[in-house]
Amino acid sequence: MDDLEEEFPAAKSPGKKPHEPVAFDVYSENGEQPPQRWRTGGQTLSSFTGSVAGKDLEAEREMEAGSMEWKDRIDKWKTKQEKRGKLNHDDSDDDDEKNDDEYMLLAEARQPLWRKVPIPSSQINPYRIVIVLRLVVLCFFLKFRITTPATDAVPLWLASVVCELWFALSWILDQLPKWAPVTRETYLDRLALRYDREGEACRLAPIDFFVSTVDPLKEPPLITANTVLSILAVDYPVDRASCYVSDDGASMLLFDTLSETAEFARRWVPFCKKFGVEPRAPEFYFSQKMDYLKDKVQPTFVKERRAMKREYEEFKVRVNALVAKAQKKPEEGWVMQDGTPWPGNNTRDHPGMIQVYLGSQGALDVEGRELPRLVYVSREKRPGYNHHKKAGAMNALVRVSAVLTNAPFILNLDCDHYVNNSKAVREAMCFLMDPQLGRKLCYVQFPQRFDGIDRHDRYANRNVVFFDINMKGLDGIQGPVYVGTGCVFNRQALYGYDPPRPEKRPKMTCDCWPSWCCCCCCFGGGSKHQRRGKNKGGGADSGADEPRRGLLGFYRKRGGKKDKLGAKKGGAGLYSKKHQQRAAFELEEIEEGLEGYEELDRSSLMSQKGFEKRFGQSPVFIASTLVEDGGLPQGAAADPAALIKEAIHVISCGYEEKTEWGKEIGWIYGSVTEDILTGFKMHCRGWKSVYCTPARPAFKGSAPINLSDRLHQVLRWALGSVEIFMSRHCPLWYAYGGRLKWLERFAYTNTIVYPFTSIPLLAYCTIPAVCLLTGKFIIPTLNNLASIWFIALFLSIIATGVLELRWSGVSIEDWWRNEQFWVIGGVSAHLFAVFQGLLKVLGGVDTNFTVTSKAAADETDAFGELYLFKWTTLLVPPTTLIIINMVGIVAGVSDAVNNGYGSWGPLFGKLFFSFWVIVHLYPFLKGLMGRQNRTPTIVVLWSILLASIFSLVWVRIDPFIPKAKGPILKPCGVEC
Repeated sequence: MDDLEEEFPAAKSPGKKPHEPVAFDVYSENGEQPPQRWRTGGQTLSSFTGSVAGKDLEAEREMEAGSMEWKDRIDKWKTKQEKRGKLNHDDSDDDDEKNDDEYMLLAEARQPLWRKVPIPSSQINPYRIVIVLRLVVLCFFLKFRITTPATDAVPLWLASVVCELWFALSWILDQLPKWAPVTRETYLDRLALRYDREGEACRLAPIDFFVSTVDPLKEPPLITANTVLSILAVDYPVDRASCYVSDDGASMLLFDTLSETAEFARRWVPFCKKFGVEPRAPEFYFSQKMDYLKDKVQPTFVKERRAMKREYEEFKVRVNALVAKAQKKPEEGWVMQDGTPWPGNNTRDHPGMIQVYLGSQGALDVEGRELPRLVYVSREKRPGYNHHKKAGAMNALVRVSAVLTNAPFILNLDCDHYVNNSKAVREAMCFLMDPQLGRKLCYVQFPQRFDGIDRHDRYANRNVVFFDINMKGLDGIQGPVYVGTGCVFNRQALYGYDPPRPEKRPKMTCDCWPSWCCCCCCFGGGSKHQRRGKNKGGGADSGADEPRRGLLGFYRKRGGKKDKLGAKKGGAGLYSKKHQQRAAFELEEIEEGLEGYEELDRSSLMSQKGFEKRFGQSPVFIASTLVEDGGLPQGAAADPAALIKEAIHVISCGYEEKTEWGKEIGWIYGSVTEDILTGFKMHCRGWKSVYCTPARPAFKGSAPINLSDRLHQVLRWALGSVEIFMSRHCPLWYAYGGRLKWLERFAYTNTIVYPFTSIPLLAYCTIPAVCLLTGKFIIPTLNNLASIWFIALFLSIIATGVLELRWSGVSIEDWWRNEQFWVIGGVSAHLFAVFQGLLKVLGGVDTNFTVTSKAAADETDAFGELYLFKWTTLLVPPTTLIIINMVGIVAGVSDAVNNGYGSWGPLFGKLFFSFWVIVHLYPFLKGLMGRQNRTPTIVVLWSILLASIFSLVWVRIDPFIPKAKGPILKPCGVEC
């Protein structure tokens, strides 16, 4: 109630006494409004101390009193407006209507900022029924398969049953988290009325954008520049947005490109905001094929657009010149414009570098308006240190941004993911700034959408099934997983803090019992109000300010006196005495934030030396972590030079030593898929996440449409899952005492065990060819009951897929492409990931991280990269499977032709499974053929060699010609 009073001052009636009751609109966590409860007379109705229904007569009187109170509130509000000169009784009726409209706007601002859009019961209920039926049918099917072995092919039968059991387990882990999918809807107009009302100071929360890049050759600077430009032009207050670009390759090319980008942004940003263009990445805006004059009414738009396009083309030429110059590095190394050597000439041994391009004094656009801050960051690299790749770079950005701006929210993007919806940040703020839900959220995840993918999406690059089905299912449990980009974080969640827990409601007790009875019977339901009476201050209300322990054991207070970890809001912070000599802040300055506290609490805070052990030896950064609502600590912004010096210190390569960075704080180390691990740790602490799917995609990026690059990307993801499976963070045994929900645990378990499905999948795709070559089958002769279970299983699989597509809106083509690539990736990238993970964890053999190429396709050939072929060993297993199954089909048909009509019946079952394998591998086969239907010789040779060896071995073991039984007959040599 206190939070709502502060949040919505319009709810208070002027002239009321401090304890006089007023009416509030309270919203539940899902954004729905429960029935209002009016407070009447001098007695308040508590929401947790009993029923408010009473008798009918009392209810009617209560409603009448509530109506009278509402009229009184309107009259008093009008009286207040008259005193301010905003209302005049002599005005016309139009003025009265205008004032009524204003009051209605205030009421609208108090409405929830989002809501859950329920999936119609006609769609979700049949889906759930079919899931249950499929589970029952699956149990009976597996019982039949286990109890009826194929006596003439026991090894094949046993292998197939083991594979089917694993597939059943994998399906359960994937299906259960999709039981209660959720779709959410936001209200941007209400957000603006509440926090960004015209004529008033903006109260939207600041946000820091993170863009990470490492290789300027695979991640072209022009793509990174477009991402930065789309961020700078986002529809958000410029003084509340900052962009940090992490250059982990210490490239002077990117440094100079950002300098050109900052200059071009002075013209591009005002153009975007003046005409409201979308998207605000110039490369994609000028190349989109649509009517750009739609909804444009300004006469100067066409002229200014042509001028802006010409300036962007000139900007591209300058960037291309920088790229051409960077192709050959001088022997003496790169030299900056002022003649000094570039500090990052040695990419593995260089100091930390920070450059602020925009946001400082004098950095205005061409119309004289302020621009968002743009900061270049390259962390220190030294030999002998483990820099932890992308996760380490992101943690460095967390510390730098905390020192320079310290926004409470962080949005991270890959360098190739530009802002496609300029209001995406406002969409996220509808959840993060919600008075009830926002405190419990660790991040808001947006779906990934991609440009430049062929119409048929041959290799399932869009991953629509995962983003539109699985993620919505997770949103109905504890929240979606973090997918590495397009995510808005709560900074406090990144610092490893626990989410705020709701205060427990006091239990009802009888006042006729003495107080000592409740104390003695506290285990039998004694009143918590009475037990709190012993606290200092006495009374039941003293428990509201009772301190509670945080993650480190530091005391917190919520009553407005203490902030997180016991620090006063706006105070500087606390650190160890051995760093009193640091120039930026002295211990005396930080102790000023503790004035007014009790001596006992102050001594307990001063004795906590866990600050440095947890966050590192930076008093400025530690002070920023104590400011829960963001912003720089008091007095920190007075000396920008000292802040830059401190920012250089926090990105030094030895800063994280003997701290909890990468273990409990920030992006978590230990896997190449640090995104899954980071989100998993947050959910284990009890945080929730939200999946936001606006009508216009928030962000768009590029995907590797080439077969080899796509397989390498999937290999990296699968390798990260294997690393998590073999670490202490495995969901199978980690954090069982935490607050991770069971269905969420099932989902995380599925994300780390799916690579191991490659082994049974490879065996299952080989079994049909073996059956055709040997003349045996994994299933004995079917009876009527067994046929029913087979038919029921296939029908349930089809029904589940159809109903899933119905409620999710995914097309059947996207669903089929996902099924095909599940097989392609399973028998290639996932298989190699399992063995590489075993070698890395058990043998210590590390594998190099391959950055996915983000180069754009040639404009003359939009999908030329689709047909580009690159040799990789990942291509051998799928090609071998195709050849083996084709050979098996030919051999099986030949054998049936030779043996007559009776052998055709058993052949159809074997042919069905072989065709199932070939149809799923068909996109892979098209990728091998390329545009000219030519396959590299090395792939053909290796595949034919392996297929031939495999076939000859089986023919030698069990040839098609039946073996002779009885005595061995030899020619006697006599001509009869």
